[in-house]
Amino acid sequence: MASAQPELLNDLLRATSRSFYLTLRVLPGAIRPQIGLAYLLARTTDSIADTEIVPIEQRLSALQELRERILGPNPAKLNFGELARHQASAAEKLLLEKVEDGLAALRSFTSDDQKLVRSVLDTITSGQGLDLKRFARVNPKDTSTAPQKIIALQTEAELDDYTYRVAGCVGEFWTKMCRAHVFPKAKLDDAFLLANGVRFGKGLQLVNILRDLPADLHKGRCYLPSEKLREIGLTPEMLLQPANEPKLRPLYNRYLGLAEAHLSAGWNYTNSLPWRNVRVRLACAWPILIGTKTIRRLRLGNVLDPRRRIKVPRSEVRGIIFRSVLFYPLAARWRKLL
Repeated sequence: MASAQPELLNDLLRATSRSFYLTLRVLPGAIRPQIGLAYLLARTTDSIADTEIVPIEQRLSALQELRERILGPNPAKLNFGELARHQASAAEKLLLEKVEDGLAALRSFTSDDQKLVRSVLDTITSGQGLDLKRFARVNPKDTSTAPQKIIALQTEAELDDYTYRVAGCVGEFWTKMCRAHVFPKAKLDDAFLLANGVRFGKGLQLVNILRDLPADLHKGRCYLPSEKLREIGLTPEMLLQPANEPKLRPLYNRYLGLAEAHLSAGWNYTNSLPWRNVRVRLACAWPILIGTKTIRRLRLGNVLDPRRRIKVPRSEVRGIIFRSVLFYPLAARWRKLL
């Protein structure tokens, strides 16, 4: 393994993601480096896409350069120093500065593992690039004030495609990596696992979209399809007014129900994995249980209020982890955690 890998998989992961770092720590060592590095490279591409102070054309170019390096054909070394200087987060800055270390770590994997990592990052970056182009006309200089024009996804098919590209594909990647290294000989329904792994990822992303709705609106972006908003007499711009929340609430609750159904499919996925693979099952269970807690909070209060930031407290996260470990030997109690 590349010498930079311990730093990448520990310090950077701990700094960039509180919840995923917990998941990574519990994963079996046979898949921890591959999944951890794929996450870090995806966060790097996400940092590029989200650096709003930099013109979109420059971000698209940088994203394409990194994508080509990940996929292999471009050997030219990357220098994202200018992008790094614009990062408010020290962790995001370091991710961009250490991008060559991440690429070197990728090349240290077996050819099969490299193929899986490259495939999922190919799909993720296609979603990020599409997102940048879709919202290209929105680049508010001052995000503290609402933009005059909000660009929205047009259809539910676009929403489904987006959640697949940036998260559903991760369920496929996770499943294939586990199948190769953790339970290669177990008799499992692979079609069931892949389909529900995709839904698992989509559910987590949909929770994020619904939770971040007010913040995205103030950036001029709306992931709720305009076709569905029109059906209830709303426009994306009208969602900037918290007073319109009661009118939005039935549609919003329908999407919460869809997210909940996807996470339920993720729970079925988790419980179909071999019982002896405790670490993988726990790593799957935690984001599902945290996600459902988030959904419960989103069912209450005004979801258009930008002052409201929904987040499951650390104490509740610790409680989820404790109960999942405590009840794991008790199959009936474990299944009732959701």
